Amino acid sequence: MRSIFRRKSIESVLEGASKNSLKKTLGAFDLILLGIGCTIGTGIFVLTGIAAAEYAGPAISISYALAGLACMFAGLAYTELAAMVPVAGSAYTYSYIILGEFIAWLVAWGLILEYTVAASTVAAGWSGYFVGILNAGGIHLPEYLIKVPSEGGMINLPAICISLFIGCLLIRGTKESIMVNRILVGIKLGVIFLFLAIAAPHIKMENYANFFPFGWHGVSVGAATIFFAYLGFDAVATTAEECKNPNRDLPIGIIGGLLICALLYVAVSLVLTGIVNFSELNNAEPMAYALRVNGSNIGSALVGTGAVTGMVAVLLVLMYGQSRIFFVMARDGLIPAAFGKLHKKFGTPYLGCIFLTLAVAIISGFTPIQTMGQMSSLGTLFAFTVVSVGVLVMRVKKPNVERPFKCPAVFIIAPLAILSCGYLMYNLLLKTGKPFLIWFLISILVYFCYSYKKSPLNKVSSDKQ
Repeated sequence: MRSIFRRKSIESVLEGASKNSLKKTLGAFDLILLGIGCTIGTGIFVLTGIAAAEYAGPAISISYALAGLACMFAGLAYTELAAMVPVAGSAYTYSYIILGEFIAWLVAWGLILEYTVAASTVAAGWSGYFVGILNAGGIHLPEYLIKVPSEGGMINLPAICISLFIGCLLIRGTKESIMVNRILVGIKLGVIFLFLAIAAPHIKMENYANFFPFGWHGVSVGAATIFFAYLGFDAVATTAEECKNPNRDLPIGIIGGLLICALLYVAVSLVLTGIVNFSELNNAEPMAYALRVNGSNIGSALVGTGAVTGMVAVLLVLMYGQSRIFFVMARDGLIPAAFGKLHKKFGTPYLGCIFLTLAVAIISGFTPIQTMGQMSSLGTLFAFTVVSVGVLVMRVKKPNVERPFKCPAVFIIAPLAILSCGYLMYNLLLKTGKPFLIWFLISILVYFCYSYKKSPLNKVSSDKQ
């Protein structure tokens, strides 16, 4: 049993990264935009309405604040580890160093839920807004091409198409992807401020009369459901190996992006539930719908267009993050080496990108959006909890290791992150516990049948014997 908890040293991880590393092209400004690009998307444009209608009502703003607070605690722990170990892989890499290979493997499996399934959720959300824009223009696609089988259709074709487009962009390279992200984030932020400006005068206080229609339990379930909407800062951590100055840029990117996004989420959710009764928001384009029923057709069209553009940025960053995690796992020998093979011209892990693109396209094309969102939130919460445990373990076991950024009051902040993330996980497991457990049972089977034997650390321990 002890062999499955074998660990890598920080020195060996840094040495391995130096031998097969990604190009360093990112600065602090790029990281903040990556965080915003990944965080502000389906959560704000789609799931805010669904979570308000089904779980929290107008108190969805409190759900976002609660989830944001939990993320801030976890984000401070993440930042300490990201600055200490500036390589790709985020929570997976940190867990490998601190808690051992098996825990790292479970975290990686959770990150697949966090990134791949979240990317699929975003692709499906993008499809909903895109179809809404087409309908407004008098173009109506057949129902069987825009709905998944469980909704009475055959395939969500727009979701598949956008997934394939982003996959091709990622194969081209990080620099090109970042430039596209800058443009998309600018458009997205402009649209959000436009929504707030147009919608605020239409707020009706009677819509807040029943502020807690589902009680505190609904608020906590709502927070757990939309939690994955905050995973942008984890995506920033995956870029560590491509940062020009990771010790300075990573803390700025993670904390700065998280604060900006939390404020925007709370503001939008308050305004959205103030202009329309929460019970009407259970649809694929709640922000555009809310403006439309308040007589602002032009504003609705602009928000819908901005949402389509903005969610492309989210999808870009999510798929980018997952491809880098695959890259590091392949470099560690836990998955086939093909996932880490770099393109001769573009310098990107192109085979991993192709596999990821196909996976996202298939999931988004055939799976309901709500199920995807809940599974992704569980994977995110699991990874955040493990990282928060890891930063405590490192402080106790290796207090003298150089830390370019130190989590303030770590023995208060990290336990708060563990408790808050654990509480949200508990609420969500009550709803989707069975598929989540099945997912991790599959991961254990794969680990012992393949990854345990292929791990370079297994060869090292065999040589010692």
